[in-house]
Amino acid sequence: MEKMKRAERMVAITQVLMLKPNVLTPLTLFAERFGTAKSTISEDLMAVKGSLLLSGQGHLETISGASGGVRYIPGIPTEEATQFLSKLAERLSDKERILAGGFLYMTDILFDPAILRPLGLIFAGAFRDKLPDVVVTIETKGIPLALVTAEALGLPMVVIRSGNKVTEGSAVSINYVSGSSRRIQTMSLSRRALEPQRRVLVIDDFMKAGGTALGIKNLMAEFEANVVGIGVLVEDRMTAEPKLVEGYLSLLQLKELDMFTGKTSVVPVNTD
Repeated sequence: MEKMKRAERMVAITQVLMLKPNVLTPLTLFAERFGTAKSTISEDLMAVKGSLLLSGQGHLETISGASGGVRYIPGIPTEEATQFLSKLAERLSDKERILAGGFLYMTDILFDPAILRPLGLIFAGAFRDKLPDVVVTIETKGIPLALVTAEALGLPMVVIRSGNKVTEGSAVSINYVSGSSRRIQTMSLSRRALEPQRRVLVIDDFMKAGGTALGIKNLMAEFEANVVGIGVLVEDRMTAEPKLVEGYLSLLQLKELDMFTGKTSVVPVNTD
């Protein structure tokens, strides 16, 4: 293979790292692939690290030693995240999203990869310092959001089921009061799905009263797990009633939804 110029090699290195976020890659792999010395690769990585720092698109983490290497930690610039959430809030404020019963239609948002990836990066940036071991959500609409967050953090994801599933084996089940319907429901998690005493990050798409989030916390207690963070895309703020859980992070707030006037208001958190 023809030897690459330094600029070409740096682009190739960056592509390799960004395609495998949170994965430790030995310097030897780059040296062998590009036919150059590890010291040269180290210099290239320093330049890539500086470029990522300037662009705000994450950073490189270097591990020294024989079993060390470098890993790419993905991120999103603050200004880009702010603009993204503002545009998403505007899109969700469309009166055409009002459903019968006073619900907000979000399914298209929650299954669009172009929207999900930035949301995953935003949640990952907010909770990375909490050092979670696993991302947990409840079926079904929260699954894509939790998955992109888990990918951005380099963590596994666990899905809590709405009731027992034969294919899950022995499971732990609890009853909880749904915040949206005020009905008693059941959530279940296979005993094999989560090791005891894990640090758990809970991600969900919507929070009304917080009943589901509280149910998840109670279920996690059955596994002796520590819930280190709760993140939701949209929280209902149409009333001043306190939520059943504290210390959660919401990215957007539903401030108004009127079926008769068609007025809907979704705003980024901390934005009037």
